[in-house]
Order: sequence, then structure tokens, then C-alpha cells
Amino acid sequence: MKLAVVTAYPPSKVTLNEYAYHLVKQFRQNQDVTELILLTDRTEGAKDIQFTEAGCKITVKECWSFNSYRNILSVTKAINQTQPDSVLFNLQFMKFGDKKIAAALGLMLPLVCKLKKIPNIVLLHNILEEVDLGSAGFTSNKLMQSIYGFIGTTLTKLILKADVVAVTMQKYVDILEGKYGVNNVKLIPHGTFEIPEEPDYSLPKGPLQIMTFGKFGTYKKVEGMIEAVEMVRASTGLDLEVVIAGTDNPNVPGYLAKVQEDYKHVPQVRFTGYVEEVEVPVLFNESAVVVFPYTSTTGSSGVLHQAGSYGKAVVMPDLGDLALLVQDEGYKGEFFEPTSVASLAKAIEAIVTNDAYRLELAKTNYKAATAHPMSQIADMYLERFKQIIAKRSKDVATVSA
Repeated sequence: MKLAVVTAYPPSKVTLNEYAYHLVKQFRQNQDVTELILLTDRTEGAKDIQFTEAGCKITVKECWSFNSYRNILSVTKAINQTQPDSVLFNLQFMKFGDKKIAAALGLMLPLVCKLKKIPNIVLLHNILEEVDLGSAGFTSNKLMQSIYGFIGTTLTKLILKADVVAVTMQKYVDILEGKYGVNNVKLIPHGTFEIPEEPDYSLPKGPLQIMTFGKFGTYKKVEGMIEAVEMVRASTGLDLEVVIAGTDNPNVPGYLAKVQEDYKHVPQVRFTGYVEEVEVPVLFNESAVVVFPYTSTTGSSGVLHQAGSYGKAVVMPDLGDLALLVQDEGYKGEFFEPTSVASLAKAIEAIVTNDAYRLELAKTNYKAATAHPMSQIADMYLERFKQIIAKRSKDVATVSA
């Protein structure tokens, strides 16, 4: 199978690029894939395709740009030039831009493939029905939220024209089937990027690192986490370091720089900036606790799966999709009230003052992460493509007869 993947891809800073990297890594090792065509966003640096494992040929075509109105034309042109057997779209609603028209035009690409009769699957990481538009940085204006809701419903209908729409949570399947009356929505779990050998769960000497990882400024805010760690230091006397790993959300440029300035009086707060793939294992392995300082959620959490794969205890808000992941996939963490610094401090303290409890959480999360390795997820997508192709062949044979 000559498989095209439409996605952002490292060194891109556009969302979901890390997910694409790990999915591509597994696709190229699968014997059913003869060539991978990456239809990616344009970046200054070269695409990261220097894998050590043997695998199929990879062709990279940089054919779209964030917020460009021409993406629908340029990606279609690239598909025409490369002639893939199947196309996978790695999407969320702001994948092609944070401007409404640019985002909408990009999301029409699955329909283009449908019209061209190219087997296609959309991996949809979030659905607008489950996004708090205010907390997620879209808009707090009630009228605009209604308009976004209408636009989101319209775009979802377009996306659902794909042969298969894959979502990462059963709740999303239920919502889309119930609201839109479709039967082409399938559950394919998020999967875990890397499954290292089971760690020994020990921590490096020095301060206990309380880490958070992501793009910050909208529904992911770090002020409360810094203040919570200060409270835990005061109540326990423990040597704790706050590690804020990642960058600003594109909607809130300058957010972390302001936090760094506002909290410069607080000792042992480290801002790592953008974390390269090779630095991720060190970041997680050295952390005692991974914190999710979220006020809402917008989809299945890649960071939670990463934390599990490295055997880490986690502190999570008891809301939305994170709570569902714990229920559905077997993760375990210490919960806190999303708007309460005192509740967050209590949750962190429960782990850092009880190493047996930290180990219990870490081992449970490693077990949950290993249940869905990325190789298994890649196989599930390829199996879906085979089913689509087989059904089309059967339909053609029936019409011919």
C-alpha cells in the first residue's frame, strides 16, 4: 500500500506533529506499506525522517502552511502528483490555522479525497461538542460560541464524509453517532508513543521534580501549579523543583515569558522551552510527578500516555476526558479541583510525601500505557484501510454484475 499522511510533522511547531512522528515510525516498519508519502506543512528545518529501524521508502512533500487559504488546492495538487492508494488525515479543528476560513478550507480535504474515490480515514483528535470554547482559547463571547458551534457542526458533517472517522475515545463515537446519525465513526485508541523497558521507578538525586508538559496559556495554565508547589514546600520542607516544559499556545504568545517574570521571586522554577524528541525521555525519567494544570480538556491526552510509558505518577483535574481515560484505559492518578490551588497542593503533597503511593501510581500507569503500543495502533489503521478497499472492490463487482 502506498499510504499518504496529511499532517504537521517535526520540526513543525503545529499541533499533533509529535503524534505523526510516532505513527509514521510504525507505519514504515509494517510490511503492508510499500511507500509513505508525508504531505506536511512547510518548515525551515528538514523533516525528521532519519529512523534507525529498517522500513519502507518515505517521500516528503511540504505542501501546506498554517493559516494559508490555498491549502486545499496545494494539498490536492500534491495528492494528484503522488497518486497514493490511501490517505490518512491527522486532524483537529485548528490543524490548518486559527483563522476560521483557513481552518475550514483545510478541513474540506477529506471530502476532496472522497470525491476522488481515494480510500481515506480521518483521525479526529477532538470534537467541538466536547470543547469548552472559552477555556480552550477560541472565544468567551456567547454569540461567537454559538457561531463557532454552527461552523463546527457544518465542518463535522464534511469530515464525516470520509470513509472512516477514527476517534480516540468511546464517548466521541457515541456523540457523533447520536448527533449526526452516521455509522462510519470508529474507536481507535490514542496509543503510547514509546514503550521503554519497565523502569526501575527510581529518581535522580537532588530536588524532586514536579513537571508539566505541553503548550500553555489557554486551558493549560501554570501559575496555580507554581503556587501549589510553594505551599507544599512550606508544609513539608521538601526540596522541590518546578519544571515547565514546552511553549506558549499559539493563541497566547508571550504567556510563559510573563509567568517567568511574574514568578521570578520563586526559587527553583525551570522553563525548558521547546523540547526536542531526543530530550523527552530524560525530561520524564527525571520527574517525580507529572502535573496536568488544566481547567478543561480538548481531547485524549498524549502527555498522559507518555507519562504512563515512562512509569510516572500523575496529578490530574477531575474533569472531562482525563477522567474518562482513567476509567476507560486503566490509568490512575491523584485528582484535584481544577480551580483550587489548595486542592492541587494537597494532590502533589499526597504523592511526594508517600513514596509507596508514588510507586503504586507509576506502576499502574506503565501497565496502562503498554496496553496500546503505537505499533498496534498503526496496525488498526491499516486494517481499516484494507476493509475500505475490500468493500469498494465488492461494490464495483456488484455494479458490474
